[in-house]
Amino acid sequence: MLGRRGHAVTLFEQDARDAGEDLDRDFFGWSRPRVPQAVQPHSFLAPVRTVLRAEAPDVHADLLARGAREYHDFDWFAEHPPHRAGDEELVTLRTRRIVLEAALTAAVRREPAVDVRLGCRVRALTFGEGRPVRVTGVQADGQTHRADLVVDASGRRSPVPAWLVAAGCRRPVVDSHRAGIAYLCRWYRLRAEGPRDPGQVRTGSAAPFALAGVFPSDNDTFAVNIVLSTTDPTRGALTDPAVFEAAARRFPACAAWLDLAPEPRSAVLAMAGLDNRWTSLADADGPVVTGLVNAGDSLVHTNPTLGHGVALGLRAAQYLATHVDRIAVDPAWYHDWAARTLRPWFDEQVAADRVNEQRLAESAPPPDRRAAALAACAFDDPVVMRARARVRHLLQPADEAYGTEEVDRHVTAWLAARPDFAPTHDGPTREQWDALVPA
Repeated sequence: MLGRRGHAVTLFEQDARDAGEDLDRDFFGWSRPRVPQAVQPHSFLAPVRTVLRAEAPDVHADLLARGAREYHDFDWFAEHPPHRAGDEELVTLRTRRIVLEAALTAAVRREPAVDVRLGCRVRALTFGEGRPVRVTGVQADGQTHRADLVVDASGRRSPVPAWLVAAGCRRPVVDSHRAGIAYLCRWYRLRAEGPRDPGQVRTGSAAPFALAGVFPSDNDTFAVNIVLSTTDPTRGALTDPAVFEAAARRFPACAAWLDLAPEPRSAVLAMAGLDNRWTSLADADGPVVTGLVNAGDSLVHTNPTLGHGVALGLRAAQYLATHVDRIAVDPAWYHDWAARTLRPWFDEQVAADRVNEQRLAESAPPPDRRAAALAACAFDDPVVMRARARVRHLLQPADEAYGTEEVDRHVTAWLAARPDFAPTHDGPTREQWDALVPA
């Protein structure tokens, strides 16, 4: 985005390998310990598609050419309801992360204004005078590289906050919340000669202590995913593929896809030790440093249950590219925008994770009947599905989307037609689970 606006950009990438020459080889065979989420399932929400179509339509087209698929939330119904403004945005890009990385890498390589330094790690920042201190560039490959603006996109383990403190800057403001949630997934591919359609089945299922789901993806691949509390004693046993698949089959969503007799393509891939972290380079007195801003997971890192990460990262990138000249002079504008625009979604993730942690640890209060009805009703009623989709795609806060008289009327009618409705789960009981999955 910066290069296409005429800015000269030097990109330092500590990995020495480009993504995209062979998608399956890169996805299944590339060891990336610094990026554990790279092999976990993804669903790229509306802002990803919207930003790409606005800033890099060639990347969006390349994604589709490489096998990514678009899914509109109204595709659940036999036909879409009458169109309303904004409905065109309610689209998920279904693809593995490697496909997005490959398309972005190819686009960056085409930009003459962007100089990519693969296998080149930034070792330090360089500083000028003044208060707050100004970052003037970086040190990498034994040289000093000067810049009008440095963008820290080095991820959730970024060394930059420690470098700033060591340089005498005020401490960045970090808000961190540990997520006691563990993920296990396994990848499959549909067989060319086998069945290919599970029929109309929701992609998510739940038990009182576990969440499970299917992530349809590119090129006939899909992932089966199980989420547990990090304290669940059965978590370790699920790394056995036979145990994992037997457990997954107790959830209707997973069973419907596994009944298609797909080819297993991976081991059971685990990920835990996650948190939600907001890192602001500004405090109550303003920016702690100038000449430097952060983006992506260096700015806001979220536990992946709601799929916010890439969407928030691309929104920040677009804003930064659009206003970079002003931000290079005064980063306060960027920090204020991020706090107004991105921070509420971070707070929503923290709140959702606290609920899920209690639920998966089986210590949550009984679910609220109307809240459960709101979730269930969406799959019968396009009005409620629209509200659900607008929240899911980061287009509208939940209290605004669900808090309309129209949504209230539709949920009330849905409940009136189902007087015996009670919150329930479609997954196994704890007793059934423990009989399948040894502790």
